[in-house]
Amino acid sequence: MTFRNPAPTVDIIIELIDRPHRPIILIERLNIPYGWAIPGGFVDYGESVETAAKREAKEEVSLQVKLIEQFQVYSDPKRDPRQHTLSVVFIATASGEPQAADDAKNIGIFHSWNLPKNLCFDHDKILEDYWLYRYYGIRPVVRE
Repeated sequence: MTFRNPAPTVDIIIELIDRPHRPIILIERLNIPYGWAIPGGFVDYGESVETAAKREAKEEVSLQVKLIEQFQVYSDPKRDPRQHTLSVVFIATASGEPQAADDAKNIGIFHSWNLPKNLCFDHDKILEDYWLYRYYGIRPVVRE
């Protein structure tokens, strides 16, 4: 019997706590799909989602992060054009100067008012939910 399961991934919304208004880090992707994205990636076999989040942050933006909370899980089968994935999204903090590494072509530091237009995957929805939570304490509504 062959099983077809969604691939587990993590996304890490990294707030830079050493800068005014705690901006977040986005990466410009080196690989398809191109555009801007929240740092993250696939969970390796035998790895917890927390460990994967810390590893992906270090690999993509060259920073050690402190995971603050598990924010939400996003699992729309169409969220990633490459395959069915589900993402456990974390909110984390870091300080220092991020540097693009691994599959990050470039790094950007953004506030809610200056986000890039070409966000990959469902990251526009994730960030909309995050800003509502960050500024107003409103948690995302679970959608089917």
